[in-house]
Amino acid sequence: MPRPDRNTPGDRASKVAQIQKANASAERRRGLMIWGSAALVVALIVGGITWAIIKDSPALADLSGVKSYEYEAAAHRAEPIEYTENPPVGGPHHDAWWNCGVYDEEIPDEHAVHSLEHGAVWLTYQPDLPAEQIEVLKKLGEQDYMLVSPKADQDTPVAASSWGNQLKLDSADEKVLTAYVREFKQNPETTPEFGAACSSGTSTDLVPRS
Repeated sequence: MPRPDRNTPGDRASKVAQIQKANASAERRRGLMIWGSAALVVALIVGGITWAIIKDSPALADLSGVKSYEYEAAAHRAEPIEYTENPPVGGPHHDAWWNCGVYDEEIPDEHAVHSLEHGAVWLTYQPDLPAEQIEVLKKLGEQDYMLVSPKADQDTPVAASSWGNQLKLDSADEKVLTAYVREFKQNPETTPEFGAACSSGTSTDLVPRS
């Protein structure tokens, strides 16, 4: 004789409910895993982008190569001056400062030093520096209180100079140079004549040359 079915309608409904509950729980776990994986991917992408931005930030640039010097300000001379550093970073200078800007020809040291005294940063480069690196310097020179010019007799491809400070580089490292400009341009602690103009000066060589 066939064995009688001992499962009551209530038992079958309970089993169905248990199965449905288990399936719903599994679906929730799968959903959480999918969302968790997606969130992890997004976090990795955002983290990667953030790190790329941070590591290229001038705030992380190495300025340990900056050399500092002590010079008295406001010593004006009309004759040519022999400077210790090349490019010079301070000392006696002509009483007319050089108008800040970007120049394709060399500018007189005596006038440029006066611009440094007013808080300018002077970016100089050897004339054979690759054109794309010169463009980096010229772009930085679009700011106020900036001088950019070639300087054939300096001993490194690139130099960043301000009153009493200088950084020499093998290339136009934009991050490092940006950090230098931020640190020393119109810095009230290193600028003898902070706030003085870097325009309405001269762009003509007034220093007599032999």
